[in-house]
Amino acid sequence: MTRVFITGTAGFIGYHLADLLLNEGHVVHGFDGMTDYYDLRLKERRHQMLMQRPGFVASHAMLEDQAALNAAVDACVPEIIVHLAAQAGVRYSLENPRAYLDANVIGTFNVMEAARRHGVRHLLMASTSSVYGANTEMPYVETMKADTQMTIYAATKKAAESMAHAYAHLWNIPTTMFRFFTVYGPWGRPDMAYFKFVSAILEGRPIDIYNHGEMYRDFTYVGDLVCAIGLLMNAAPVRPECPEEIAAGDSLSPVAPYRVVNIGNSQRIRLMEFIAAIEAALGKPALHNMMPMQPGDVPATWADAGLLERLTGYRPQTDVREGIARFVAWYLDYHGR
Repeated sequence: MTRVFITGTAGFIGYHLADLLLNEGHVVHGFDGMTDYYDLRLKERRHQMLMQRPGFVASHAMLEDQAALNAAVDACVPEIIVHLAAQAGVRYSLENPRAYLDANVIGTFNVMEAARRHGVRHLLMASTSSVYGANTEMPYVETMKADTQMTIYAATKKAAESMAHAYAHLWNIPTTMFRFFTVYGPWGRPDMAYFKFVSAILEGRPIDIYNHGEMYRDFTYVGDLVCAIGLLMNAAPVRPECPEEIAAGDSLSPVAPYRVVNIGNSQRIRLMEFIAAIEAALGKPALHNMMPMQPGDVPATWADAGLLERLTGYRPQTDVREGIARFVAWYLDYHGR
């Protein structure tokens, strides 16, 4: 039994991770700002379900409120912190960039300070495949240079990675940053494309398909993602004694107990194939509204998850048709259709 402090437990990924860890018998203290970026009722429902579980307690406050965050962390006295809370959404960062600085930079700094004070044995924090930015060489490997972010969202996540490396070096905090690749599944975020696609198809509205469908993503099922995080909790990096002996392909820092790990399905799926999976699950075709590429978007993402497998023995593998079928079943049940 481990005491784990998780930020963002009313969110999509945080809810699933908390549920998994509670099933394994851990004690979880959740922290969430309950922002209205999307339907609060969905967030409240996730937390309500977690609150019914033994071993779960929650605090509601913003990451930027350092006093409130410190009080929650002090009450938990965590052995591990998993920082998932963030201002999400690539496109919203074009409208409200300051929200990303507040949550993803200031908020992350506050989490790192709390981890430093408590001397946690492992700090794990969420980053994103978006940090690879304009890179065109694929699949993406953690050791690639990632200095060409295309949005403020991605830039704030890369800033968090840099700050985390400095803290790991200065205070010897074992730190793992994981880069997520297009996560989907039940209890997902309504601002995500697949959520919008299902809603539009059921209502007979056309769906917006950007770059005329010539988009590719490494779609990762949420159950696979949180399983990977749970395993990585027990794979804390250690400051290397001989930097020259770091294994090829390992993103372990030569000067800090710090590592970056991709979590993706290692499959590049064309957007039209993903849409076809949704149509099959719904038994209804979509009306296509072909659109040009949106500002800040990239035509493809694709993860090399070899490091994750070497560290944990695990590799995400849920087929997109299976994952979408599970999401559609949840969506229909949740909305009473």
